[in-house]
Amino acid sequence: GKELMARAIHQLSGRKGELVALNVAGLDDIMFSDTLFGHRKGAFTGAEQAREGLIARAGGGTLFLDEIGDLSESSQIKLLRLLQEQEYYPVGSDVVKKSDARIVLATNRDLQNLISEGKFRKDLYFRLCAHQIEIPPLRERLDDIPLLLAHFLAVAASELNKKKPTPP
Repeated sequence: GKELMARAIHQLSGRKGELVALNVAGLDDIMFSDTLFGHRKGAFTGAEQAREGLIARAGGGTLFLDEIGDLSESSQIKLLRLLQEQEYYPVGSDVVKKSDARIVLATNRDLQNLISEGKFRKDLYFRLCAHQIEIPPLRERLDDIPLLLAHFLAVAASELNKKKPTPP
């Protein structure tokens, strides 16, 4: 549901760039930085050529970061700088780059609880909560089930070249 919501926001925005999605759960700080910001040639062993990160790929579009409640503190600091200044440093570079990507973030964790436990930065949270969309679980939206059923039956019928069945 979270990525579908991010895709809808991107499509409705009219932005010309692409939607780039990344699940950050389980990424350590180095992998987070390299994946998101890219690196310059020679930045580390094995970096035989420069590589742009996903933030550059999402330029003019939308970057969707899922599971941000799992980010380490150092990754949270880098994300906060990106959100506040729209700037970042590729790994191994001392030259700042600018980003014009819209950034959409999601989590299924209780960020307020993580703040009280000292696991999530309060300043990052306040930067994020300017625009929030809470998607209740399907068990709390029982009226959506007939709509979803009709949609999935139509898709399946179309793919199988069959008439859409009518559920009891």
